[in-house]
Amino acid sequence: MRSLRPLFDSNRRWSEEITARDPEFFGKLVGQQSPDYLWIGCADSRVPANEIVGLLPGELFVHRNVANVVVHTDLNCLSVLQYAVDVLDVEHVIICGHYGCGGVHAALRNDRLGLIDNWLRHVQDVMKKHHLRLAELPDEASRLHRLCELNVIEQVLNVGQTSIVQSAWDRGKALEIHGWIYDLHDGLLRDLTVGIRSAEEYAEVYRRVIED
Repeated sequence: MRSLRPLFDSNRRWSEEITARDPEFFGKLVGQQSPDYLWIGCADSRVPANEIVGLLPGELFVHRNVANVVVHTDLNCLSVLQYAVDVLDVEHVIICGHYGCGGVHAALRNDRLGLIDNWLRHVQDVMKKHHLRLAELPDEASRLHRLCELNVIEQVLNVGQTSIVQSAWDRGKALEIHGWIYDLHDGLLRDLTVGIRSAEEYAEVYRRVIED
């Protein structure tokens, strides 16, 4: 515990700074959270969800995993999605990847890292699906850049395919899925323009991604 003392000291300073700005902040935070957004992002320590969108605790519901993957067998991610949509009543689901993602890079290079290789097979599936357009790019850096984007787009489609989202749309819930990517070089987010607000829009975006 002694080796982690700096973290406790930092936490104390953070708490004091927040309280100085808003003495009622933690009292309000104890109440029911009511975020408008679910963020599904990469576990990379350089991509802190709340900070890069400037939101305080309680304003962003967050799920993170290596390479921001959403698959129908991951009950952890699906439970977060279901709770966010059906209980917290969020109106926006944001899938956010980032350029230079280590998980995507490992999938691209077919590296052998251990247990995580099984997880990264999902990213390799994306790579294989788009292998022709990736093969047209001049070098590995360009292919990594594009695969990071394609992985986000595919995860947007995966979220839209879930029974959770399909049921929400069927009952008329206002729910939009977004695909963003974060650039570590300048700290800016970029919209990949694959927003989906309905089953009809899902079909259109799916067709566009396949034909692109």
